[in-house]
Amino acid sequence: MVQDNVDLEDLEGIGPKTAQLLKSKGILSVRHLALFNPEELIELTDMTPDRVEKILRSARDIVFGSNRVSRATDIAKSFEGITRLRTNVRAIDELLQGGLEPKAIYEFAGEFGTGKTQLCHQLSVTVQLSQDKGGVGGAAVYLDTEEAFSPGRIINIAQRFDLDPNETLDNIYVIKVINAADLEDRIKFDVVKLVEQANARLIVVDSIIALYRAEFKGRERLAERQQRLNYILDWLMRIAKLYNVYVVLTNQVLDVPMGYIEIKRPAGGNVLAHAVTHRLFLRKSKEDVKVMEVLDSPRLPFKASAMFRITDKGIEDV
Repeated sequence: MVQDNVDLEDLEGIGPKTAQLLKSKGILSVRHLALFNPEELIELTDMTPDRVEKILRSARDIVFGSNRVSRATDIAKSFEGITRLRTNVRAIDELLQGGLEPKAIYEFAGEFGTGKTQLCHQLSVTVQLSQDKGGVGGAAVYLDTEEAFSPGRIINIAQRFDLDPNETLDNIYVIKVINAADLEDRIKFDVVKLVEQANARLIVVDSIIALYRAEFKGRERLAERQQRLNYILDWLMRIAKLYNVYVVLTNQVLDVPMGYIEIKRPAGGNVLAHAVTHRLFLRKSKEDVKVMEVLDSPRLPFKASAMFRITDKGIEDV
């Protein structure tokens, strides 16, 4: 991976003037530059395609290495050694085989009141815990598209885990997002900056679909909506893989007719289904009990579930 002392000007094809241009556009590091594809960088800087290809190839070689072939045995060992981020809810962490894994996208879908946002708040606190307590000692970035972030809930959860409430709030960077284009810009620039400079280890988008459903209305704009949604999901995965961070999305549900009944399915269609790594469905059960169920995952057992409840201290075991 890239060394910390490698500057933009150290790359082949980048001099002081080009480095300043990139920085003026919000690209502050070689690692950040390596996230971009040629079309994006051309649109951003108006540089020629040949020059952009040369610069990006140099950035990728420094960040990822020129030889990126791995044996499957090495990949298997890397999974054994990953640090998981726990919710500190025993049933949920067992369902997730020890907690959330980095370099992956988790989708929590469900109706209103099933605990999606509460779970995001709790993870924004537990990510700050030390590793022996289930955290990774990092900060959180919370992209709030529905005005759902609650400092009061964070304070209650922080007190539960014996953390200083003010310090806990200071380590959560809340970004209020205006529209879909704003969400894309904030992820491509602000989020990356916080990951690089503020030790942000958790990225939360609550919720991923709300802005796209509101802006791209009607069947005639469905293809455009899905294309834009796919684009931002791709960026989140780029960031997750390059920076070894945890990514969590919340999602709304739709009623889908199935014969004489309607069943609830996550919104976003096939684009969202294919882009996320682990899909988890949250639903209400008896009394105040909620259920989290595995909807789709390459590593978690299909339809496996965990029960939990929401209290004034956050998400807890039943």
